[in-house]
Amino acid sequence: MSLNVAQRTAVETLTGPLLVLAGAGTGKTRVVTFRIARLIESGVAPDRILAVTFTNKAAREMLERAMALLPGRKDSKRPEISTFHSLCVRILRRQIHRLGYPNQFAIYDRGDQESLARQALREAKIATAACRPADFLRQVSDWKSASVGPSKALETARYSKDYLCAMAYSRYQSKLRDLGAVDFDDLLLLTEELFQRFPEVKEEEAARFDHILVDEYQDTNMSQYRIISGLAAGHRNLCVVGDDDQAIYGWRGAEVRHILNFKRDWPEAKTVRLEENYRSTEQILTWANRLIAFNMIRHSKKLRSIVQGEPPRVMQCRDGDVEAKRVIASIKQRMESGRLRPRDFAILFRTNEQPRAFEMELRAERIPYNVVGGQSFFDRKEVKDVVSYLKILLRPYDDVSLLRVINTPPRHIGSTALAKIREFAASRKRSIWDSLKPESEAFQQLDPKTRDAASQFCETIKTQARRFRVDFSPKAVEDFLETVRYQDEIARAYPDEEERKTRTGYVDEVIEAVDSYLRDNPGGGLAGFLDEVSLGGPYFSSKRDKQASADAVLLSTYHAAKGLEFKEVYMVGLEEGILPHQRSLDDMSEQAVEEERRLCYVGVTRAQKRLTLSLALARTKRGKLKPTVPSRFLYELTGQSDNPRYLDVKAGRKPKS
Repeated sequence: MSLNVAQRTAVETLTGPLLVLAGAGTGKTRVVTFRIARLIESGVAPDRILAVTFTNKAAREMLERAMALLPGRKDSKRPEISTFHSLCVRILRRQIHRLGYPNQFAIYDRGDQESLARQALREAKIATAACRPADFLRQVSDWKSASVGPSKALETARYSKDYLCAMAYSRYQSKLRDLGAVDFDDLLLLTEELFQRFPEVKEEEAARFDHILVDEYQDTNMSQYRIISGLAAGHRNLCVVGDDDQAIYGWRGAEVRHILNFKRDWPEAKTVRLEENYRSTEQILTWANRLIAFNMIRHSKKLRSIVQGEPPRVMQCRDGDVEAKRVIASIKQRMESGRLRPRDFAILFRTNEQPRAFEMELRAERIPYNVVGGQSFFDRKEVKDVVSYLKILLRPYDDVSLLRVINTPPRHIGSTALAKIREFAASRKRSIWDSLKPESEAFQQLDPKTRDAASQFCETIKTQARRFRVDFSPKAVEDFLETVRYQDEIARAYPDEEERKTRTGYVDEVIEAVDSYLRDNPGGGLAGFLDEVSLGGPYFSSKRDKQASADAVLLSTYHAAKGLEFKEVYMVGLEEGILPHQRSLDDMSEQAVEEERRLCYVGVTRAQKRLTLSLALARTKRGKLKPTVPSRFLYELTGQSDNPRYLDVKAGRKPKS
């Protein structure tokens, strides 16, 4: 398969730092996979190549495509292609004991974190009304993404809620450490800490690779930036691929300046620009180029296409309800008059309140649709229960998992008994598991029936843990769930027969996930499987969810649509306060508005053949219909930025030449 001139240059530049500025639809993944194959063809051992990206899906696709370019290779070694978090898990499994954690640490998911956050806030005597667990975790995540530990959090606090969060942060982190657990952000932060405190660890981990590739470099946060810089500092064979015009994750710690300053960090770096777009028509790209030129802080680049099409159109509607009706009527008409399926359409929106009206119209027209951001398969009660059971087989002192299942189904270990045990464990700084031992003072205070139930439960876990050390298999999981009578929990919670079947199906999918994992990882154990679960690996995707979205109109936020493409795209709600979002306008900084403009640019460049932008002249807010102001981005897209109405919204700057 052929490469264009710029792509070939990127693929064949095999040594030294390389910055590949890959515009939307310019074949970024193609370049990365060809480059990996070219390195192997040139004699680099496959396992000396590290490629890092942000999603499991991207990592799998990258590996499959790279190996497909090397048919007939008998070498069993493969490049290490993974997400940042998976890379850090592997490093920490080898090295985290230096920081005082067990190598078999647990990785807490969102639900586990919230349980721990409530405890930390309660111990810090902070009322839920003053700081909710979700707000606390959001702030802690922001601090960790910026490499700010508990000791520095108070120094960075600006508002009263920040101070409250800082007070509970150290307790939260201490609890994680005491439990031998980490949260998702810790995977990066602790790897960075290891590299800083133990230079020999950094050298040991860096010595594993001779070439490093980083995908979506514009989305790296400070920890990711420092980890990659540390791994590549010796050999300096670092290739980063990305597009500063698609940097849309500043709100979660991503630093666009990492890609903007790459030449400063690596002075000898070569830069290659990929500007030939293989996705969109020239008319769509004209609008995209016109829009993004208004951003002042960016690498200069201009997308071009050889495919002609119809100009994008603007749909101006009386109000939000009319907007929804007209958009869905347009989709229906396009499906009836052409060879288009529901999956060919996407409706992109900025806020979570927007899809409701479009869903109602799609239902009325009986057009199948899927909303990105529904309940995750991981969040279903049955899945969380089964995973918690598996976690305590590996690590019974995981308090959060143990408390979730010790009375599921009911075993005469009620809330009063658990409160006593929890209080005792906290006062002695011991785990719940240790507090359930017969010699424990807390255990002796329980009534005889509860003591018998707790003893029987603990003995079951010990027995099953011994089995799982030598036999981790779908059958072992199935037998274990029968032993703990988990089917009784489903029968108790769901009296309706159809609902019971559905919930039992979720349990079956966990068992199928174990089977899939073992097929891909012969000899793999429970610890490896739980790592995959915690990292959102490929073995946990609901078949029902896949079937439901197989042929449906996609309703998605701009953030969730990044990396996707559709024949026809409808960008809705192009109004001030929606896109750009009101938060960016309240921020009063040009950087905030520039990120919103990049978000709009991402939306435009999802469209292959046809693009429609819609706005409502009025929207209902708190029961009243109020006039709106068209988005400044509409004027920039259409080339009407000198329109007086545009100047009224205070964004009358000329585009960057």
